[in-house]
Amino acid sequence: MKRSDIAQALRLLKKAAREFRTPYVSEEAGTSRDPFRVLVSCILSLRTRDETTAAASKRLFAIAPDPPSLADLDTAAIERAVYPVGFYRSKAATLKEIARRIVDEFGGAVPDTIEGLLELRGVGRKTANLVVTMGFGKPGICVDTHVHRITNRWGLVSTPTPEKTEFALRELLPRRYWIEINDLLVAYGQNVCTPLSPWCSRCVVAHLCDAVGVARRR
Repeated sequence: MKRSDIAQALRLLKKAAREFRTPYVSEEAGTSRDPFRVLVSCILSLRTRDETTAAASKRLFAIAPDPPSLADLDTAAIERAVYPVGFYRSKAATLKEIARRIVDEFGGAVPDTIEGLLELRGVGRKTANLVVTMGFGKPGICVDTHVHRITNRWGLVSTPTPEKTEFALRELLPRRYWIEINDLLVAYGQNVCTPLSPWCSRCVVAHLCDAVGVARRR
């Protein structure tokens, strides 16, 4: 895919993605407009199915809707609320520590910069970018496995890690596409441009895609 094809590709994907379910974290962001809830649900979503993340997030927010109340919970109570998300014990400890630091070091407000968020234990660049974009509406590019895989498959970038993909896309993508690209490619990556044997026959951007590394397709 050429840089000049980006606008066309994203326009086609935006139309196609209407039939796919929006990722839960994006739904939460659109409903609550609360950076804290975006941050918590994003951490819970790591290596966890979307429907499990949604249920666990709702249980946790029912008893801890803000940083002070989450910091006051004991870890066992958090574990019970978020089970069975992946790595629920370590996530419970991480969330309690994050809440404590937000209260003690950030005046109870979630940091609104990538740099500030990265100071929090368990927050990597993917999560930081998601909170900045979805929670605060600021520019950022959230690169998860789908964004990394698909943009490399397109031939738009050639990068070995999601972090390097993020910085490459910051150079390539017009800023107006930064926030939306994650939602579009997550939905498309889950339903069409799958990791193994992607549905190229259904893909609306197949004519623009270099299909880098695709050995089998449907």
